[in-house]
Amino acid sequence: MYPDIEPYDHGLLDVGDGNRVYWEVCGNPNGKPALVVHGGPGSGAGAGWRRYFDPAKYKIVLVDQRNCERSTPDAAEPDVDLSTNTTWHLIADFEQLRRELGIEKWLLLGASHGATLGLAYAEQHPQAISEIVLFSVTNTTRREVEWITRDMGRIFPEEWARFRDGVPEDERDGNLPLAYSRLLHDPDPAVRDKAARDWCDWEDTHVRTAPGWRPDSRYDDPVFRLRLARLVTHYWGHAAWLDEDVLVREAGKLSGIPGVLIHGRLDISSPPDVAWRMAQAWPDAELHLVEQEGHGPGGDGTRELILGALDRFALRA
Repeated sequence: MYPDIEPYDHGLLDVGDGNRVYWEVCGNPNGKPALVVHGGPGSGAGAGWRRYFDPAKYKIVLVDQRNCERSTPDAAEPDVDLSTNTTWHLIADFEQLRRELGIEKWLLLGASHGATLGLAYAEQHPQAISEIVLFSVTNTTRREVEWITRDMGRIFPEEWARFRDGVPEDERDGNLPLAYSRLLHDPDPAVRDKAARDWCDWEDTHVRTAPGWRPDSRYDDPVFRLRLARLVTHYWGHAAWLDEDVLVREAGKLSGIPGVLIHGRLDISSPPDVAWRMAQAWPDAELHLVEQEGHGPGGDGTRELILGALDRFALRA
């Protein structure tokens, strides 16, 4: 990966509804514009994202999506209102920032839930997108949410039973993300903390399918745990406010936009058929299934493919 660099510009964008979204720009001010679409939702655009890009060739824009990390208010605050945090709000934020920065088109790099958001954004505003590189591809359909929060229990039955039993008995057969969301907004801090721990324990479990897996140390931070758990349950509980399978059905809107989809063969929590179906519906996308790798950028194969795609697109006008 490329050496770490520091931003040369940053700010807080007032996007309305009391929200201010943190953004930063690094690399070459005259380089090819690129937008990082982080996952989670709620993981934040950490410094590691900068290192995928050649800083001499790219103008790299990182954004902490609404209510996470350096954006305000923080989803971990006791009385935060998440009603104005939806897929459609985040897409509008990206477009507002693109205009503020005077960018005509930018490349999208996204992962996990950032793949869902990146695809939704690109299908709404294809004229603003030059290329797309996605790894750990998701569409956040209801089927996918059910798979992660229920069907993965067939692979990790003991851990899933603990996860299910973290919500009241009369809610265990319903929408588990929404049941957790209610607990995560309970007036009692102890209830909120237990729900965040239970949720993040399951997050750390269902991605544990590839050799060399290590627990995510970010979950040791109670603020990060609560922030992430609140945002993930908020989005998953509503299937990202997207019609079922709409991203595949409307993939024709991406015609003419080159794409690279990278997915670990052992990514069972986000099954490879999600990326495969998208590649079938999007003629300009190439799909790479990486053997012996799971969810995220942890393996050498995934990282090399990301870097290779970005280096190749850096040369494209």
